[in-house]
Amino acid sequence: MANSIASTDNYTTILDEVYQRAAVSTCLNSPRRMVRAGRNAREIMIPKIQVTGLGDYTRNVGYKTGSITYEFETKTFNYDRGIKLLADVMDVEEAGVLDCFVAAGSELQRTQVAPEADAFTFAEIAGHAGVAMAVDDYSDAEAEDVLADLRAVTNEMDEKQVTTGSRILFITPTLKGIIDDFSLANPTRSNRVLERFARIVEVPQVRFYSAIDLLSGEEEQFGYQRAEGAYELTSDTDIVSGKAYYTKSGEQYTKVESPAKSSISTYYELVGAGAPINYMVVERSAVIKFDKHVASRVFPPEELENMDSYMRKYRKYGIVDLLDNKLDGVRVSVAPLA
Repeated sequence: MANSIASTDNYTTILDEVYQRAAVSTCLNSPRRMVRAGRNAREIMIPKIQVTGLGDYTRNVGYKTGSITYEFETKTFNYDRGIKLLADVMDVEEAGVLDCFVAAGSELQRTQVAPEADAFTFAEIAGHAGVAMAVDDYSDAEAEDVLADLRAVTNEMDEKQVTTGSRILFITPTLKGIIDDFSLANPTRSNRVLERFARIVEVPQVRFYSAIDLLSGEEEQFGYQRAEGAYELTSDTDIVSGKAYYTKSGEQYTKVESPAKSSISTYYELVGAGAPINYMVVERSAVIKFDKHVASRVFPPEELENMDSYMRKYRKYGIVDLLDNKLDGVRVSVAPLA
């Protein structure tokens, strides 16, 4: 992609930058001991241990014999992204602002690195095998509907003994606003379910999908996008409540408004598409998330052999995954696909 660096006769130091939030998923970063464990290998071996419960003690026989199961789960680093930015010396000089290249680095972090890191984190969590995912249409929902569903989630986690002190609710600003407005207008109505979360984090919808595609940079396609998925003939033998089915006509797929079992053999499903996430509840210790390697450096023109340019290189290599024994600590609500 060609640069576009405009020259100027006079300029201010005020930068007209695009709106963008900082990263919102950093609260899930793993503790330092996990980072140290993954320092020198492509994979992380995480021990799991289980022991049998108690049995009766009898005076003639004594103790019952139990067992210990000690095994490892393997987690592989799954994020390796980077970019190289170049700016010709004359472009920078004629623009009259050497600091434009410095500003480009901060813009890269704010407008590209942070949003993609969030989107990747939430998509990896939502798409992990075994994570419970509900399809909820809140397009016309009232706050009571959202609060009731959140209460059901927290009740389920409580019954499964999921730690309460580190549960985080990630939710879209739109749904959070509905709840806030309801609570303000109805001070006597209960919203105490929100107290079951150690933290509530608003996530812009553009970073909040159940699946994303990381674009390769080929054909000037950079960054990420919501995963489009592909249509496949369904393997269902009966209609699954809440699932979207489609019919095919030529190359066009149309959603079936009232699916019928008698026609199910002709229906298609949209597989692998990124559904908009309404909210996600995560118990922090269930997540493995850290960057093993981050390289960010600016090279002056004299260090480049073949180009008279400034160059900024950035690379991030890391992992987002879940611990197999802690999937009860993750719940996801997604909107139905259109």
